[in-house]
Amino acid sequence: MKCYYYLSPNLVETEHVSDDLHNSGVDDWFIHIISKNEAGLSRKHLHSSNYLETMDLIREGLIGAGCGFLVGLVLAGLTNIFQPFGPGVPLIAYACIVFFATCFGAWQGGLVGISNENKKLEHFHDDIQAGKYLILVYAHKNEEEKVKQMMAKRHPDTELVGCDSQFFNPFSKPNLVRQDAASEKPANKHNAAYKAENI
Repeated sequence: MKCYYYLSPNLVETEHVSDDLHNSGVDDWFIHIISKNEAGLSRKHLHSSNYLETMDLIREGLIGAGCGFLVGLVLAGLTNIFQPFGPGVPLIAYACIVFFATCFGAWQGGLVGISNENKKLEHFHDDIQAGKYLILVYAHKNEEEKVKQMMAKRHPDTELVGCDSQFFNPFSKPNLVRQDAASEKPANKHNAAYKAENI
């Protein structure tokens, strides 16, 4: 499964895209729309994005957990060397130090992630702020060509701007059709089917 990123110019076009994707067999759960106009999406009964897609929660949480784990190892090592609680401290105590430091780091990272935009969206930030609609289409392997062909044929004004073959990986970034999705207009709306053999 891959995640295709499409930019739609307005709400009406976005609604038409959603309808055509449904007619092509794509379930509503695999169509997520990111926009400033949440009220418009709700009014048109369009499936908006979730917090994991818009916030950097998982990525920052994992980074925080990793940092916390390292700090926990250092604290456990120092405790073992200097023995502030005396000799004979059980191994479980050191494990608890590492565990709680890891959890604290994950919590702190999560707080940072809640306040930050998902890194996968950084190239599309200006477009979204300008009022465009970023449509995320999660397509199974047997649906990919059908979705791309339908979009190219029926929605030339909706641009294919990226593809993420590892959307489940919070550290991956989508492969961009444009170098700068926020400002540079491609010569072909779908970049000659986005080098179809590569996506």
